[in-house]
Amino acid sequence: MVKLLLGLLKGAILGGALGYGAFAAGLDGGLLWPVYGVVGLVVGLIAGTPLWKLITDKNATTWVSVLKALFGFGVGCGLYALVGQVWGGFDLELSFLDSKPRLFQHWQPAFGAAVGGFLGAFFEIDDAIGGDDKAAKPAAKPAAGKLPPGKR
Repeated sequence: MVKLLLGLLKGAILGGALGYGAFAAGLDGGLLWPVYGVVGLVVGLIAGTPLWKLITDKNATTWVSVLKALFGFGVGCGLYALVGQVWGGFDLELSFLDSKPRLFQHWQPAFGAAVGGFLGAFFEIDDAIGGDDKAAKPAAKPAAGKLPPGKR
């Protein structure tokens, strides 16, 4: 439960920050799908086992983070398309950002936080239930005085 909340919080903060950056830069309309793709990509690199931990671990591979980032990019773009095209979105009026009502998926900070929170929680839970090497039993040691086959 803690990992779920931690992933949700990390993803929502990263997604909201990247969404606000896109809002401040004036990205709107057709340029939003790569914004949410980048949100998924960054959350994939940070959530779960972060990239820098995989780089420093001799027993791990950095391809795990690369695959999570690519998956996050695809899911971020897909969620934007799903909400925009299939669901149709819903009007949301936030007077402190803009005076006209806009669709939820066009509020970059809010939708970026939603996409990031979803992916962050998913990656943290996926990492928590993945193969835990520390729980695996160590190999049985040979009895004292007996050598294993091939060591004589």
